[in-house]
Amino acid sequence: MSSKAKRLFKEYAEALIIALVLALFIRTFVVQAFKIPSGSMLPTLKIGDHLLVNKFLYGIRVPIADKVLVSFSQPDAKDIVVFEFPEDESKDFIKRIIGLPGDTIEIRNKHVYRNGEKLTEPYARHTSQQVINHPFPMDKWPPHRFDPRARDNLGPLKVPPGKFFVLGDNRDESYDSRFWGFVEREEILGEAWIIYWSWSGLTDIRWRRIGNLVH
Repeated sequence: MSSKAKRLFKEYAEALIIALVLALFIRTFVVQAFKIPSGSMLPTLKIGDHLLVNKFLYGIRVPIADKVLVSFSQPDAKDIVVFEFPEDESKDFIKRIIGLPGDTIEIRNKHVYRNGEKLTEPYARHTSQQVINHPFPMDKWPPHRFDPRARDNLGPLKVPPGKFFVLGDNRDESYDSRFWGFVEREEILGEAWIIYWSWSGLTDIRWRRIGNLVH
């Protein structure tokens, strides 16, 4: 191999290594792609939506240790966040924050109350007209499995420090804090930011959703 060829090979190799390091850094600390696998966030997010998640907004997080190294801002009510599922950290979930640390949350006949005030939730959807009027016994909550008694009537419960109460927008078809409890601050990976691709198949690309901000 000539000296010129060696020099070109070295330059390309260095450029490739730098690109890979930058891509890994961006994915770890800045932004990450996420695909919507279920209908738990309908109508806000559809199955087949591909999102970018802003991981830098809330601070710099050490992935292996699951610790927030530097915090820039705190997750807020109504933020749509991606987090490690508390019962299986190998899975990422996406839900909307409803209760912040210190808030008291109660669900009465499908309506959510925070600190005694009924929330106005234009994003929420109910697919079932049935109201389950047998609230889950709070001395045994959370059930750590789907229990229909926790769906429509729950609480009141106070969100502990450093934890969040999250719900899916598709309330009657979402596996969320009602059934498995709170999300730790350290488990939150970032906030859903923008839809960069959306389809339900090769013949159904949702062009109008591409580029929409998530809120």
